[in-house]
Amino acid sequence: MNPNDRSEDAGAEDTLSDEALDWIVRLNSGRATAADHAAFAEWRDQSIDHELAAREAEAIWHGIGTAGADVRRTDEKPAGKLTRRRLLAGGGFAIAGFALADTLHLHMTADHVTGVGEQRTVALPDGSSVSLNASSALSVAFSDGVRRLVLHEGQATFTVSHDGARPFIVEARGGQSLAVGTIFDVDMRPDEVVVTVIEGIVAVSTDVGPEPIRAALDEQITYTTQGPPSAAEPIDANSATAWRRGKLIFNGRLLADVAAEIERYRSGRIFVVGSRLSALQVTGVFDLGDPDAILRTIEETLPVTVTRLPLVTVIR
Repeated sequence: MNPNDRSEDAGAEDTLSDEALDWIVRLNSGRATAADHAAFAEWRDQSIDHELAAREAEAIWHGIGTAGADVRRTDEKPAGKLTRRRLLAGGGFAIAGFALADTLHLHMTADHVTGVGEQRTVALPDGSSVSLNASSALSVAFSDGVRRLVLHEGQATFTVSHDGARPFIVEARGGQSLAVGTIFDVDMRPDEVVVTVIEGIVAVSTDVGPEPIRAALDEQITYTTQGPPSAAEPIDANSATAWRRGKLIFNGRLLADVAAEIERYRSGRIFVVGSRLSALQVTGVFDLGDPDAILRTIEETLPVTVTRLPLVTVIR
């Protein structure tokens, strides 16, 4: 490999980022020679853009979120288009750096937590049960008058034991799902919460919504923190909750949503560069036992490239 053979236009930030990442991967492969290290030193000395790209690549490799802030303070150039390099230097590895702290906080505050790739069923004291998907956190607060649960993150399917005197309420990101004797799924996605009814009826309300919206078998409601719940829409509940059977089923799901879904089952963060790629659609049935196979299929079937680094995977 000789990155010097590539274009080194200082204004082509994506190219410089790629070159720097190629160098870092090579230098940490265990096969790098002294000549390789010397060549990389010469490469990064060519300009301030080369040096910035080198620093960012090193920070990504080592998973140091604070290094990204240092790099951004050094770079005084005006903001331009959202490039892979800027994405990584900005929210990308900064989020990766803080992910562990967030996970530790949830482990200390939530009653039930699942790790990456871990699923668990929890029996509740009223006879109900909760199936927690991977990377999820749940708190339980039952009282004489109400059965209240808080889904802090992730996804869970609730099988509710009937108790007319005590409503069963699941709170998730500013919304509440009320059920009495039913089975329903709550999925906290990056930009919305999705409630799917598998059996019975669920009433969904939000902090800013005027009235609850009801959904029945094979119906789904979505909501955000910005407004009321959507109208109930038809959905195949078995497909929407295929994770309980060890599968993921996507039918025209946005690539950005799929990337967030895969993160639940493999270590590290996944970033999709740009709104155009984020809006690409993914369709297929995948095995949760091999989440990397989903990434391989995405790379083979969509016009994208997948770059894998420790703690970070970039789809561009």
